[in-house]
Amino acid sequence: MNTSARAEAIRRAKEYLAQRPVFLDTETTGIGPNAEIVEISIVDFDGSVLLDALVKPRGKIELDAQRVHGITAGMLGSALGWDALWPEVQAALEGRTVGIYNADFDMRMMKQSHQRNWMQWRQPKGMYVCLMKLYAQFYGQWNPQRRSYRWQSLENARAQCGLSTPNSHRALDDTQLSREVLLFMAAAQE
Repeated sequence: MNTSARAEAIRRAKEYLAQRPVFLDTETTGIGPNAEIVEISIVDFDGSVLLDALVKPRGKIELDAQRVHGITAGMLGSALGWDALWPEVQAALEGRTVGIYNADFDMRMMKQSHQRNWMQWRQPKGMYVCLMKLYAQFYGQWNPQRRSYRWQSLENARAQCGLSTPNSHRALDDTQLSREVLLFMAAAQE
């Protein structure tokens, strides 16, 4: 383990936490180029829920995705579409630091959900922090093939930090767990 890299991750975690971030997670119809969001949660820095909503997609939920998160088409009957929910999402993110465990994926899903709804993508102004990459640096397991720190799943991070919050693969639980991972890193000794 590189102690200076870990110390840098702890310093950055403290810096992000001082900015009173919001945390975001999504569940999706799949992982491919046409996948879109079926659930989104945004939690404030203090753990209060700003948004927790199912989203009616334009496409079908792939069976593999449904097996992971358990969201079925039948559960989405009264859910809003992405186009109707977006103003609330945008308002919660605008001007904030946003912590996301695997930010590249969730940002891609928001963009794809825009495209599937014929909406022009303009990322809300704010700073987006990938907590997965930050945790990889904190944990310190080197991946020689990629010449970077090995990414840890949210479930692995939960276990490695000794956190009790479940990793249910539902947006609200995973958002709360992402918040706890940042809190854990920020509280660690350098």
